Amino acid sequence: MAIKHWPKQQRPREKLLSQGAKALSDAELLAIFLRTGIPGLDAVGLAQHLLERFGSLRGVLSAPLERFCQELGLGEAKFVQLQACIEMSRRYLEQEMQDLSVLDSADAARNYLSMELSGQQREVFAILLLDNQHRVVQFAPLFYGTIDAASVYPRVVVQRVLEVNAAAVILAHNHPSGVAEPSQADRHLTDRLINALALIDVRVLDHIVVGHGETVSFAERGWI
Repeated sequence: MAIKHWPKQQRPREKLLSQGAKALSDAELLAIFLRTGIPGLDAVGLAQHLLERFGSLRGVLSAPLERFCQELGLGEAKFVQLQACIEMSRRYLEQEMQDLSVLDSADAARNYLSMELSGQQREVFAILLLDNQHRVVQFAPLFYGTIDAASVYPRVVVQRVLEVNAAAVILAHNHPSGVAEPSQADRHLTDRLINALALIDVRVLDHIVVGHGETVSFAERGWI
């Protein structure tokens, strides 16, 4: 049965309008983006099929062009539209953080860092540089590692902080394995950076570890 013949309260678009986007499943959200199905599958059925093929919504969103276009119902036009949606979301979160203190928009900061880092195939260490009102000055990826490690040099971190005259920072890195739980090495590195930045009177407000669909905050754990 075509979606237009479904009960109104079950149609993805009408459901979004009446209940909000958070009420929709991954398949329903993807179906709204797809707009149409293919022979034998309506938009929701196609969306569910794609989620199974790619493993998850994240798999669909992070698929490279060639892999994306291999699936029926997808193509370059859909790929371009999807990348534009992702970039608009990233810029929205970035602007939201710039307009407010990070302390007043902690969720936006975490979501932004997750969007920047969760799709990386290797470990990336980055910092959010903040002014004296804790507004974002710059997002700076500094070190790139292998699939499971990155070498981080406190001297380089201090240099970048001094370049933009930041008053505070939030540290961030991803775990390509998908598990966000910090390691002892992560905690040791954080302590080293806190000590190095304290010498120039710059505070480390948090260290966010990004996994697949989850983040861990050192500040919330009481480690900072």
